[in-house]
Amino acid sequence: MAVTTKIIPKFSALIPLFVFVFTFLGVGIHQNDFYALPAPIAVIAGIVVAFLMFGQTIETKIRTFLKGCGDEKILTMCLIYLLAGAFAAITSKTGSVDAIVNMGLDFIALRYIYVGIFVIAGFLSVSTGTSVGAIVALAPIVVGFADESSADLALLCGALLGGSMFGDNLSVISDTTIAATQSLGCKMSDKFKQNIKIALPAALFTMGILLFQGWDLASVGTETVAYSYSVLKILPYVLVIVLSIAGVNVFVTLLLGSVSAVFLGIFSGDFTFMESTRIAYTGFTNMTEIFLLSLLTGGLAALVERNGGIDYILVNIKKRIKSKKTAQLGIATLVGTTNMAIANNTVSIIIAGPIAKIINDDYGLDNKNTASILDIFACISQGLLPYGAQVLMILSFSKGRIDYLDLVFNTWYLLLLLIYTLIYINFSSIWNKCIKR
Repeated sequence: MAVTTKIIPKFSALIPLFVFVFTFLGVGIHQNDFYALPAPIAVIAGIVVAFLMFGQTIETKIRTFLKGCGDEKILTMCLIYLLAGAFAAITSKTGSVDAIVNMGLDFIALRYIYVGIFVIAGFLSVSTGTSVGAIVALAPIVVGFADESSADLALLCGALLGGSMFGDNLSVISDTTIAATQSLGCKMSDKFKQNIKIALPAALFTMGILLFQGWDLASVGTETVAYSYSVLKILPYVLVIVLSIAGVNVFVTLLLGSVSAVFLGIFSGDFTFMESTRIAYTGFTNMTEIFLLSLLTGGLAALVERNGGIDYILVNIKKRIKSKKTAQLGIATLVGTTNMAIANNTVSIIIAGPIAKIINDDYGLDNKNTASILDIFACISQGLLPYGAQVLMILSFSKGRIDYLDLVFNTWYLLLLLIYTLIYINFSSIWNKCIKR
């Protein structure tokens, strides 16, 4: 009969996570280059510290680490990376990215380009339920727009990141939505209605700012150019969007999108079938860093959780809750802090969800409101993390032309969402009383 060991909350169990975070951030800041030290190597530093300081046998620690690496959510995310990388590589080779860029430049007035990227990213992310997939699909297009126009790459990337996180936060097929609603025991439709009350004002304000920032682009743009493109080349992207709207599984969607791009490339004479396999594999390898980072972080998080690090965070946050307002702020801090530790918003919600449910019930909070706050703050922290997958992916596609600070300070949506949500938490009770009167 197996003996269950009680986990004792311990601050010291967080040290390996601090080693990872401060190693990665410290080297990046010191070198003024977040690519100076590959993120997976920084994670390994934390893993080594965990193995040295935690008291179990080496076999037990290895089993815990491997279980974390093999977590279903982690592996799902890693497989999405591979398929998304293949889709991006193949569509780039067929000229699909160039076709969309040229069509966009032909049809979208340049002054609306920032707003357009935000809306398209939000639409695609809502459809697919994944901000990562939207970023992979649109990042090459964003870079292409910057290359072919006077648009600012940092603003374009900020609009892409904000729109992708906006859609992911609201999507009913997103893992974060599923985790939040299941944890709090509320309907997805109820959570969506509550969530959009908070997210939509921030999104509209963001669109206003992006419209203002892009308004003068037309006057500094290049001379009128006749852009050439084939609508046929855009079909793989159209297929992915249609399948996403239809609710088709993200794996099936990306696989069919990649296959359609292969057939398009062969039909157009861009490459042979054997060449397409090498291109797809190149797409896989383009995702190596993020793949390894997610895998290793999952293992490190499991070691930290096994030794009481996550419980330490949860227990100390709960001690500081005194009212409904501080209960909501406590839940926000809880999921945000957890996500800073493990850099995975879905897993953070899964970890923080049970304690958020207890806080919700103890202080008589609204389930759907708590589910929204849980999802929103996981979204905000994930989108602003310098070692988060979304940020790393965008910086990777930009090829060093912008840095982390350029991206974050141009991601208006996440900054406004943070401000608006804090205002909502602090004054929603007053607002609700006024409505009742």
